[in-house]
Formats: sequence, structure tokens, C-alpha cells
Amino acid sequence: MNIMLVSVTERTREIGIRMAVGARERDILSQFLIEAVLLAITGGAVGIILGTAGALLVSRFSGWSTSISAGAVLLAFGFSAGVGVFFGFYPARKASRMDPIEALRYE
Repeated sequence: MNIMLVSVTERTREIGIRMAVGARERDILSQFLIEAVLLAITGGAVGIILGTAGALLVSRFSGWSTSISAGAVLLAFGFSAGVGVFFGFYPARKASRMDPIEALRYE
């Protein structure tokens, strides 16, 4: 959420320009929601790769047997995407409801 709030704050002028030339609230909202979901999915994929690699390394070097279940991987990935949507919605809504004049005036 903090990353998305910073993104909205840093791009306030861009949002103002887009709204001034005709972008609707829905367009701005979808732009920031897509960004949030892509960040969450990327983070989830990296987490799955690192977790799998870590489990395989532990199994190989310590002699312990490890098991990676597809259900746990899908649950973790779905949770990551859900968190992205949930915590990306507020900053996206904030961006979509900006007044174009105030956004252009922002420094």
C-alpha cells in the first residue's frame, strides 16, 4: 500500500494531465489497480521461486526431505494477488478522485 501511495503522490501531475485531456475516473482507477496487481503477482512469483529453491537447497544439503504441494503454492500466489488488489484499491481510488486543477498545481 505504501508503494502505491508513493506512486500516486509522485505521479500527481501525470494524473492531472491525463484527467485534463479526458481520462475518466475509471481509467485512472484501472491503471493503478493493474499496477498494484502486477506488482503483487511479480512478488508472488519471485516468492514462489525463492521458496522452492530454498526448500530444494535445504533438502539437498541437510538431508531432510521436503515436499512442495501445489495447493500451498496456489494459495500463496492467490493471497499475494489478493493483497495487491486489497491494498492497491485505496491509492487507486485516491488517484482517480483527484481534482485535475489541484493535481496540475501540485509540486
